[in-house]
Amino acid sequence: MNTFWEERFRDEGRIWGDSPSRTATYAIELFKKAGVREVLVPGSGYGRNAEAFARAGFSVTGIEISTTAVNFARQNAQGIRYHHGSVSDMPFDDSVYDAICCFNVLHLFRKKERMEFLQKCRDQLKDGGVMFFAVFPEKEPGYGRGRMVEEHTFGSKPGREVHYYTTEDLVSGFQALEVLETGLMEDPEEHGAEGRHTHLLRYMYARK
Repeated sequence: MNTFWEERFRDEGRIWGDSPSRTATYAIELFKKAGVREVLVPGSGYGRNAEAFARAGFSVTGIEISTTAVNFARQNAQGIRYHHGSVSDMPFDDSVYDAICCFNVLHLFRKKERMEFLQKCRDQLKDGGVMFFAVFPEKEPGYGRGRMVEEHTFGSKPGREVHYYTTEDLVSGFQALEVLETGLMEDPEEHGAEGRHTHLLRYMYARK
C-alpha cells in the first residue's frame, strides 16, 4: 500500500485539489456541536482535510504513510502536527483526542486489519470522544471491479484493494461505540487528469 500511495502523490501531486471533502466539512459541524478541541486525522494525505479542521479552530494531528504527501502537508501545516507512518503503527505518541476524523482510509484494509485499526483509534479517543469515518459503500460504481479478495473487497488496481461497506457492515465495526448517525453523502472532488468526479460515500459518526 505504501508504494501505491507514494507513487500516486509523487506523480500526481495534490490530486484532489485544495478544498476539503464534504464529509470533512460536515464532521467539522458535528465536532463543534460536541465541544471538540483536539482532532486526530489518520491517513491525512497532503492535508486538505486536516487544514480545514485547523482553519475551524481545532488542534490537529495528522498521520500519513506517503513521504511525498507529508512533505506537501508540512509546507502548509498551519500549526498541524504530522506523523509520518502507517495508521497500522498507531499510536505515534501518548496523546488521546476528543475526536478522530478518518476519510477514505478504513476501506483500504482487509477485515482483520480494519478491526485492528478501529481498535487503535478507540484507544486514542478520550472517554466520551467522537469518531467520524467516511468509506466507500456498496453503491459506489467501483464495486465489483477487479479480483474479489474478501467479501465486498476487490483489488481493482495493483497495490490497492477496496472494501465496499453496507450499512450493516459499517455498524458492526463500531459496535463497541454508541452509533450517533450514519448515512450516504455525494462528495465531488478533483481527480487529476480524470477531471471533476463525484463519489458516493457512506459515513459513520459514533461516540466512545
